[in-house]
Amino acid sequence: MPEMTESIEIVRDPVSSPNGNGDKRSHILLIDDEAAIRDSIDTLLTLEGFSVTLAPEGTTGLDLLARNEYDLLLLDLSLPGESGIDLLPRITELQPRLPIIMITAFGTVGNIVDAIRAGAENFIQKPWDNEKLLADIRGAIARHRAEDEVIQLKRALKQRYSFENIVGKSDPMLRLFDTVAQVAPSRSTVLLQGESGTGKELIAKAIHANSPRRDRPFVPVNTGAVPSELLESTLFGHVRGAFTSAVNSKKGLFEVAHGGTLFLDEIGTMGMDMQAKILRVLQDRRFMQLGGTQEIQVDVRIIAATNVNLQNAVREGRFREDLFYRLNVISLELPPLRSRKQDIPLLAAHFLKFYSEENGVSERVLAPEALRIMMDYEWPGNVRELENCIERGVVLSTARVIPPELLPQQVTGSTYSASILEHRPDTSLFDLMEEIERRIIADRLERCHWNQTEAAEYFKIPLSTLNQKIKRLSVEVRKRSRD
Repeated sequence: MPEMTESIEIVRDPVSSPNGNGDKRSHILLIDDEAAIRDSIDTLLTLEGFSVTLAPEGTTGLDLLARNEYDLLLLDLSLPGESGIDLLPRITELQPRLPIIMITAFGTVGNIVDAIRAGAENFIQKPWDNEKLLADIRGAIARHRAEDEVIQLKRALKQRYSFENIVGKSDPMLRLFDTVAQVAPSRSTVLLQGESGTGKELIAKAIHANSPRRDRPFVPVNTGAVPSELLESTLFGHVRGAFTSAVNSKKGLFEVAHGGTLFLDEIGTMGMDMQAKILRVLQDRRFMQLGGTQEIQVDVRIIAATNVNLQNAVREGRFREDLFYRLNVISLELPPLRSRKQDIPLLAAHFLKFYSEENGVSERVLAPEALRIMMDYEWPGNVRELENCIERGVVLSTARVIPPELLPQQVTGSTYSASILEHRPDTSLFDLMEEIERRIIADRLERCHWNQTEAAEYFKIPLSTLNQKIKRLSVEVRKRSRD
């Protein structure tokens, strides 16, 4: 017969955790009707630095949940009276975001599915492996805390800066937030520099949202994605009859953005002729439509962005020096994700929530091993690559926990492994070296969205040298994709 005693609460003063980082102990509630199970888990978790509260049946557990906050709940499936699955709806009503791990001696596929659907995060069968139990507990608590940090961070950033869609608590991001808040109220031109996928448009929107122009248009244009012959008309507009297909007059984006902010992305790809016209607008705040005869005056704040080194482009004669200095009034460098890995759990939690909602599935979480692999990866594609990785995991997962197997190959292991040596034993060393070099170049080009200039800068070689290698090694180059 199960014990029908009062709850056994082990109330200990929170102390520093065993890792010495000063964090308070995680508080775990265990609801199980077997005294031996309670004692065993209590001893294991206490020795590992957790604070534990024990309850012998569901009613007592619900009462404790109504009065106290916990970091995790261990819930037995088979309880006297109502089962663990029967209790789940009331538990999630009391503490909606509490991670729950079910424990059972006779779990079936149906039980597991019912428990996951009702809000459980994981399922552990008796007898359990202590190391796996501890790993699952730590992983669930870590994910829960990361999700909480995202919520708190967004709330704090929204209250302070209106940075609703930017996630980060690392030192480089906090410094960037402070700088953005400082420059936003001005009308000065801002140049955002950083690798592809670092979130330059999000920062541009944050600058606009925190400026006096926030109620006026924010107009983004990817100058690298617009064909050069159409870019002038896109930016400045045209009058009727300016060219063959101009059957009507049309406003350009400078005019559309009047009173607001114009975001010129990929400005480093702009041709020299267009650079001269942009320079004139920055100097005089005036322009003429294509085919027009009258000047139009505009009040527009310019925020430009580039993923190439404009100073190198100036030295190579690909970018006007006078325009560079006009744009470089205030320069902000966006840190690559590999230099702010502290933000990876926060970003992962943010994208997991977003794509779970977008795909109409219960909120997915990462398995501890999957998160560890992601923390070790260098993320050459930065936040955009991480976002794509999370979206893939959410779409492909059939359970709530996303395993490492659903991560892309480039995240879990090297694309160009030494396996070619095993498959081509009779190949000469020279041919093997060429094959490895070919794979490295092809991999980097793909990561740079086939931007050869960016790839050359990564390899620290001239663009002409990279082009020669591409031709010599017969590297397949696809049509360049735009940010």
